[in-house]
Amino acid sequence: MTVGSHVESGLDFAPYRTYDWGPADALPTGDPRLDRDPFFKDHVQGAVEKELAGRGLVLVTSGAPDLLIHYHANITRRLDVNRVDRAYGYCYAEGCPGGVVEYEAGTLVLDIIDARTNRLIWRGWAQNSVQDMLDDPHTMAATINEAVTRMLQKLPRTL
Repeated sequence: MTVGSHVESGLDFAPYRTYDWGPADALPTGDPRLDRDPFFKDHVQGAVEKELAGRGLVLVTSGAPDLLIHYHANITRRLDVNRVDRAYGYCYAEGCPGGVVEYEAGTLVLDIIDARTNRLIWRGWAQNSVQDMLDDPHTMAATINEAVTRMLQKLPRTL
């Protein structure tokens, strides 16, 4: 799993105490296996809410929150050209060809927006193969939990 994030330079997270989910993304995920899967949506939101609660942020359903949370997910076909064997000496044959592997990669992007200014202040992303995940709720839950936990580890502390 590849995970990264970006935070607005010099931003002080201390004033942020509350959040709510922003409006739904107008973009489809690009894959009906996620678009039609309520488990996926519920589990992503649950994992995010758990991690944010552990950081001292409170979900509010009325009033004006400090932050709005939004996520977007998609699945795309990827090619991985494996040249590691040749580079590290695992292939001893003359003209050792690189291997090509086609796979489906799922990407989850999590945005945190300052609700007062409507400005994106933090973005995290995680990408991983979705093989075996789409047909197995336990694998999907574990993958979502890992992605959200690793992304939000990079979020500055609020308290």
